[in-house]
Amino acid sequence: MLQFLLRRTFGAVVILLLLSAFTFFVFFGAGDPAAMSCGKNCTADNIALIHQNLGLDKPLPTQFWDFLVGIFAGRDYSIGHCSAPCFGYSFATKQDVWSTLIDRLPTTASLAIGGAAVFLTVGLGTGLLAAYKRGSFLDKALTSVSMVLSSAQIYILGPIALGLFVYSGLMDSPKYVEFTSNPAGWFMGLLLPWLVMATIFTAQYTRMSRSTMIEQLQEEHVRTAKAKGMSSSYVFMRYAWRGSLIPIVTILGMDLSSLFGGAMITEFTFQLAGVGRLAIDSVITLDLPMVLGVLVFSAALILVFNIIVDATYAFIDPRVRLS
Repeated sequence: MLQFLLRRTFGAVVILLLLSAFTFFVFFGAGDPAAMSCGKNCTADNIALIHQNLGLDKPLPTQFWDFLVGIFAGRDYSIGHCSAPCFGYSFATKQDVWSTLIDRLPTTASLAIGGAAVFLTVGLGTGLLAAYKRGSFLDKALTSVSMVLSSAQIYILGPIALGLFVYSGLMDSPKYVEFTSNPAGWFMGLLLPWLVMATIFTAQYTRMSRSTMIEQLQEEHVRTAKAKGMSSSYVFMRYAWRGSLIPIVTILGMDLSSLFGGAMITEFTFQLAGVGRLAIDSVITLDLPMVLGVLVFSAALILVFNIIVDATYAFIDPRVRLS
């Protein structure tokens, strides 16, 4: 198992390195970043000064090497020292990229963790209930509702929810409050985005948990347990439920990695200052260092979550651990 995780980690590092190189050469090789940083009314002397200050006067491969070294060892600019991990300085705010990402991460993390807790609890619960009552009216009703909700999108449900609850005065506008300073304000400030996310994601988990649970109920070890006289509820939760978690964990890992990397549409809809909103603002302002930092940061999170998912498989299913 350890060798498998080491191989996956090495592969993730290689993928991240290739992605960083491709993105860097596309961003900094397609145009003049100094002109983008300087603005419209910019002189040639100012552009030359920016080239010198940001190291853009060096060959592109040298710039990429300095970028990689800065991530692990920090980097010196004429405007100051950028401590590791250094992704450079923002063109728009003149602040280092990593500090900005860390400032925005708590909002995105709260949105992802809280939303996942809601849609995972509701989705798995309704999916297991539908599988347990397979063929009944309740099963058909839950399946039909989940199919309808699966076609909804946040950019549609978000404005509707804002109109029904915020603009009508029933709830305050969504906002992020530090959990340590005001737990109740943190909960209420993110409640509406959580519910909107849960409405969409719950449908997927309901359908997936129902189908995988029905498949597990047809497995030989489950039928053997029933033949030994064990109760249906015990077999359902002790044997079938555990085996049905592997595809759920796979989907959850992908969803969490994308949410932690930046739930752009959700944050933009509810005006939350997270990593996703930072990515949108950086693209609009052509802030290349910030866009590059967000991309590398998000890709690293996706790869880390994939490794965690692979390790979780072994704890859920012994057959995976033996193979």
